[in-house]
Amino acid sequence: MNDEAKLGFGTRCLHVGQGPDSETGAAAPPIYQTSSYEFPDADTAAARYALEDEGNVYSRISNPTVRALEERLASLEGGVDALATAAGMGALDAATSVLAETGDNVVCASSVYGGTHGYLSHTAARRGIEARFVDTLDPEAYAEAIDENTAYVHCETVANPALVTPPFEEIARVAHERDTPLFIDNTFGTPALCRPLEHGADIVWNSTTKWIHGSGTTLGGILVADGSFPFEDYPEKYPEIAAPNPAFNGVTFTERFGDRALTMAARQRGTRSLGDQQSPFDAWATMQGVETLPLRMERHCENAMAVAEHLADHPAVSWVAYPGLESHETHDLASKYLDGGYGGMIAVGLDGGFEAAKRLCEGTEVAKFLANIGDARTLVVHPASTTHAQLSADEQRASGVAPEMVRLSVGIENVDDIIADLEGAL
Repeated sequence: MNDEAKLGFGTRCLHVGQGPDSETGAAAPPIYQTSSYEFPDADTAAARYALEDEGNVYSRISNPTVRALEERLASLEGGVDALATAAGMGALDAATSVLAETGDNVVCASSVYGGTHGYLSHTAARRGIEARFVDTLDPEAYAEAIDENTAYVHCETVANPALVTPPFEEIARVAHERDTPLFIDNTFGTPALCRPLEHGADIVWNSTTKWIHGSGTTLGGILVADGSFPFEDYPEKYPEIAAPNPAFNGVTFTERFGDRALTMAARQRGTRSLGDQQSPFDAWATMQGVETLPLRMERHCENAMAVAEHLADHPAVSWVAYPGLESHETHDLASKYLDGGYGGMIAVGLDGGFEAAKRLCEGTEVAKFLANIGDARTLVVHPASTTHAQLSADEQRASGVAPEMVRLSVGIENVDDIIADLEGAL
């Protein structure tokens, strides 16, 4: 779309990556449910396999429906290119597969999603990549942990489930001073509230399963880069991206694709080899969700603030963590980086401890007890016994998980019904 950067966020949610179908004139994006694509001639086929022609070859690599979603989300995050994956963890893995190798390390905020912690601690570790977890809010802790073998620095826009917001710009500064990109999980923020690429991040990822889709029916992930990190200056550190790649007869991705080098390397060396691409139908379904993202996030934020304020005064509640409350430890940082609201997540500590937290999850009716977030419906879970149960007690505490904590993903229902439901379970 011409001059898409001049369009408002809500307009881009509806129009980027989509136009009338060239064959039929269909106004809605078609679902290209195909595994492969006919070549017009042998030379074109050879050029596509040599990465000289970006036409479609196989849907594990690219697909027109999936590409439409990638274009839309790249625009919303403010990036130059994107790669859609089968789930959020696929985006993390695709990036890690081209940024890190045996002997490298990743410096990561201690307060992160349990799946991310487990991936870095155990899955990446099996590949010889060391995870170094540091104080989420202390830029100097990141600086001390980074060395010449640090592949990337990682944190979350709003940490899951502690809900703290790190000082992105300071963390970006210390990472860049040490020739290392900053990689941020923007799932809790979504591009509707925060665009980390505008605050020093080089790469972002989202689980599109969550608010971006918003209905709890469709898995997906997205990896977005702004193309600003100078990978070409570090061919020894990032050989998959910036050195002649033996998998493609010596093609250097930074030379061939310029500011799209990271996403193209992740596509060709990540999803192409690992098979964690997003399906055409899931991409199509996610595009439908993106259309209403700004409207839903507005309601999520309004409801979450009302619920947080109510619970803060409840006698059975010992503490409430919500970035929108002035009492929250990173309220000022959240106010700096989040625009339009403070998100739909609340963490609540119950006076009755571990067992009381479990009983609350079991006692709600409107709020569904399940391991997801970002649904249009209100969701509730007990992290200590579920999402972060694979972490040790010390690791849970470092991640911001307490035994008495309940995590609430506040939906878009009538807020009075949400509050009444919680009251009945407390």
